[in-house]
Amino acid sequence: MTLPVMLGPVQQLKAACSGCSVRGLCLSAGLNSSEVDLLSTLIQQRVKIKKGETLYHAGDPLRSLYAVRYGFFKTTVISEDGREQLTGFQMAGEMLGIDAISNDRHVCNAIALEDSEACPIHFMQLERLSHELPSLQHNLHRLLSREIVRDHEMLLLLGNLNADERLAAFLLNLSHRMVARGYSSKAFVLRMTREDIGSYLGLRLETVCRAIARLRELEIVRISGRAVEILDLAALHSLVSGCRRAD
Repeated sequence: MTLPVMLGPVQQLKAACSGCSVRGLCLSAGLNSSEVDLLSTLIQQRVKIKKGETLYHAGDPLRSLYAVRYGFFKTTVISEDGREQLTGFQMAGEMLGIDAISNDRHVCNAIALEDSEACPIHFMQLERLSHELPSLQHNLHRLLSREIVRDHEMLLLLGNLNADERLAAFLLNLSHRMVARGYSSKAFVLRMTREDIGSYLGLRLETVCRAIARLRELEIVRISGRAVEILDLAALHSLVSGCRRAD
């Protein structure tokens, strides 16, 4: 029996897209069985990344895009004065590494927030295969467009919403993504710290804590540690849309 090869914190495992529980959210969405098999040939090994370890670093050359099979990641950039800015959270069915396509080098770090597994998809081979499979090319374009939309949503968060509204929008975003994966829209666990949330939303830690307390007071959410329960989903939507602004 051959044991899996260990490379530092990363364990390599044989990949197969056809049996993946999140294939409907990934590059294989909508592909027929033969197309899925062709895509699987680009993923020689899945990799396991332990909590706190880095999948890739800023400055690393582009070799692969990474489909998150399970787990949770954050992406960060380091400012010129050495401060870390969190730029996103990625969960099962989402892609990492798209930041490197423009200049062939990653501009951020991808760090596992819990024990996770990802499928490296060799980028040059993916480009070649996407030219042969229009459905795969469509999925790749869809993923790139999703990143643009996510950037626009982030600009809206930082430019137009107050602290309570930013936190509400953040929780709604997680809720929608959980539903897409078959989980509850109203009860989930935060994989990130409050400091991470503050960095992502452009808020100080104490402001995040006050916003959480405010949503509790309004009886919109219940947050205990990292466990979240949305008590009033409609009120959360109203807060984000400006229909119920906090004083």
